[in-house]
Amino acid sequence: MIRVLVVAASPIVRAGLATVLAESPKFQVFTSGTNLDVLTQINEQQPDVLLLDWNDDREFWDIVQSPNSIPIIIIASNEQLDFNLMLRSGVRGILSPESRESEIILAVETVAAGMVVFHSEMIDYLLAASSLSTETMPTNVNQVLTSREIEVLQLLASGSGNKSIAQNLHISEHTVKFHISSIFQKLNVSTRTQAVAVGIRLGLVML
Repeated sequence: MIRVLVVAASPIVRAGLATVLAESPKFQVFTSGTNLDVLTQINEQQPDVLLLDWNDDREFWDIVQSPNSIPIIIIASNEQLDFNLMLRSGVRGILSPESRESEIILAVETVAAGMVVFHSEMIDYLLAASSLSTETMPTNVNQVLTSREIEVLQLLASGSGNKSIAQNLHISEHTVKFHISSIFQKLNVSTRTQAVAVGIRLGLVML
């Protein structure tokens, strides 16, 4: 059973999200509405996933920044988010406020399994913000990247730094840098954010 802590300032939103998840026997659901209560719930309930209604980009900032290592899914509109900062802070899922119940359930299951989930609208937003177009992208990431490069790209999507990637894959940081450089060249990108956006667009991790 996946233990999920639902966090939202609005009691109505909080109850609605909890109801959606509670209908599935896969989840054990807890709720919270304040920073202090959230940290208490994390310590007491040890949730596997934190589902956060990001209705204000600073209201729950302490939760995202806290060193609890719990994967976080944020429900927010694109303009509220700093994508790079979110990845570095432990966010592993971003959903649109218009997400369907089935998408929310699938996102929680996917993040609990250790993967990263971004709503399709978020990917379009990232591509537009990065000045990338579908015409400049390869049609299939598996056709242009080696299996090791795909592993590195997946770890980049999880927000891992070079040292963490090296430790995870049991390779040197120099080798990690080499793989990242190759990924950038093959995907025709120049930043990690662009590489992640293209990788997800090509089917790396996506709802």
